[in-house]
Amino acid sequence: MYSLIIVAASLLIIPAYARDIVFPPVAAVHNPSSHQYPLAHEDPIDIVTGSQFSGLTTFANLPYLNCFVDDESTTNNNYDIAFLGAPFDTGVTARPGARFGPKGIRLGSRRLGGWSIYTGENAFASWAKLVDCGDAPLTWLDNTVALKQLDMAHKVVSSRRANSTHLSQIPRIITLGGDHTTTLSALRSTYENWGPVSVIHFDSHIDTWDPKVLGGGVSHYAGVNHGTFLHLAHEEGLIRNTSIHVGIRAPVVRPKGDIRNDLRCGFEIITARDLDRFGVSGLVEQIKSRVGDSRVYISVDIDVLDPAYAPATGTAEPGGFTTRELLTILDALRGMPVIGADVVEVAPIYDTAGETTTLAAAEVANSLLALMVARPVGGDE
Repeated sequence: MYSLIIVAASLLIIPAYARDIVFPPVAAVHNPSSHQYPLAHEDPIDIVTGSQFSGLTTFANLPYLNCFVDDESTTNNNYDIAFLGAPFDTGVTARPGARFGPKGIRLGSRRLGGWSIYTGENAFASWAKLVDCGDAPLTWLDNTVALKQLDMAHKVVSSRRANSTHLSQIPRIITLGGDHTTTLSALRSTYENWGPVSVIHFDSHIDTWDPKVLGGGVSHYAGVNHGTFLHLAHEEGLIRNTSIHVGIRAPVVRPKGDIRNDLRCGFEIITARDLDRFGVSGLVEQIKSRVGDSRVYISVDIDVLDPAYAPATGTAEPGGFTTRELLTILDALRGMPVIGADVVEVAPIYDTAGETTTLAAAEVANSLLALMVARPVGGDE
């Protein structure tokens, strides 16, 4: 009796327009043969190119190629520009975690692609064949061995003949770090293929410290780290005395000795606050004047950004660039012969839930790619 009363009462609160709705029988809803509910294989659905999140996580969803194993002589495995991960972070003097940087940057890049509203070009639909070679297989337990492995990885990846052979037979590499020590292997590779280069070094630290100063002279092993690699690159003759730092603001260890050694290593300094004095145009003009017409390697430590824009890094320094300022400076370097580049020191474990740092790092790598595509480099340049 009570249940009938409840049912009757519930009918009273149903809107009048809904009382005449006729619901289909349950069998009709679940009947696979119903023409109203076609099977999945009857739909013209593209599951090959229809999703930006399918398959392996590569940079900007580029084709993956095992550049260390796949034979280029039997299939078309040549390329013009390759992304290479360098999962190494045991050369840091502060927070570790950059070994996961390559994975984080790739995740941050998963929506990249299309035509730039700034340049009007699509680097992913250019003359260049692009691939992601995955990560170099590096040991976590021995820095010396790991860096030798990275040296070999760069040598192998750059040894393939480029796809567009009428421009250059040497493919170019964009390295996803990893702590900044990994740039030393990249510079060794570029020297072997292109000779010494001018380095445009975006960072909050100079990274030209003498190993006896940053490493304490404890051992050769300790002296090879993310703050000494540019000193070592100079000692090995890999870089030109026309190099430049951009965004420097961190303290030095010795008030005069470190700056003298930095000059000896071939660098000028643009500080982070110089942007306030000279603006983007002034900074870009100083960079271009410094490197001249030489071949260029661009290395971007993500800590050149202020921690508000890149908290996920090992040695954050307040007072840096905004993401927009950095990207504007990079895009303004268009026309330079960039033969190698990297973005390093991304440690995703310290990032925000919104992936602030990895998204910024992916955009930096995107800008580096655009610079390479904009200036094809021939072997005689």
